[in-house]
Amino acid sequence: MLTLAPIDFQDAAKFVGLHHRHHNPPVGWKFGIAAMEDEVLRGVVMVGRPVARHADDGFTLEVLRCCTDGVKNGCSFLYAAAWRVAKNLGYTRLITYTLPQEGGASLRATGWRELYQTPGRSWSVPSRPRVDSHPLGPKTLWEMADEAAG
Repeated sequence: MLTLAPIDFQDAAKFVGLHHRHHNPPVGWKFGIAAMEDEVLRGVVMVGRPVARHADDGFTLEVLRCCTDGVKNGCSFLYAAAWRVAKNLGYTRLITYTLPQEGGASLRATGWRELYQTPGRSWSVPSRPRVDSHPLGPKTLWEMADEAAG
C-alpha cells in the first residue's frame, strides 16, 4: 500500500534522473511529495511555478515531474496528493502537460480536466539560444481547478 511522505529536492531530483522516461529533473520547485511502499521510494511528484509565463498568475502551480518506478496507481496517487497540497496552500489551479503517447489515464482517474493540445516548439530563439533536451512535439494541457475560484 502506498503512503505519502515528505522528500527533499535532491532526493526527488535523483529519483527523476534515474526513472523518468524523457525529462531531466527540474531546476527548482515549490514542493515535492514521495510515494512510499514499505519504506521503499516508489515515486515522486515535483510541483513548481508554471513554466509558461502566461500561466504564472500567482494562483497556479504546475506539476513539473510525476515519476514512478512503475508501481501500480502510483501516478494517480501522486497527482491527487499534489492537488490536495496545492489547494491547501491557497493555490486555485494546478496544471501539467502530457505527451501524445501518454494517454492521461492517471489524470482522468483523479478528476483532472483535459484542456487542449499545444503545438510544441523549441525554447531556443536567436536572442536567447538554448539547447533543447526535452520533447519538442505537441503536448496536452491538463488542469485541476478550484471551482469556487473559477
